[in-house]
Amino acid sequence: MILLHIEHSVVHFDNWKASFDNFAELRQKSGVRRYHVLRPVDNPNYAIIDLEFDELSQAESLLASVQEVWKRVGGTLINNPQWRFSEVVETKVL
Repeated sequence: MILLHIEHSVVHFDNWKASFDNFAELRQKSGVRRYHVLRPVDNPNYAIIDLEFDELSQAESLLASVQEVWKRVGGTLINNPQWRFSEVVETKVL
């Protein structure tokens, strides 16, 4: 399993979350199996997103699409996006 981890500051979290929700179909069509949206307890204007995929190529394709969106909303909705691809080595539910 591949994890695409994205972090960025947001101008207003609720507005950002509404925009994120509008891209549900894109995530589904891109092969996202599951995702988590997180917000640090000490910074309400920061978003962390973990998206799970079966294949790296799916994650890379979604990132390319998201980067196009970032070009349009950078500075008005989000700032300074960063990302990383990881391979999930182990998951355990306790």
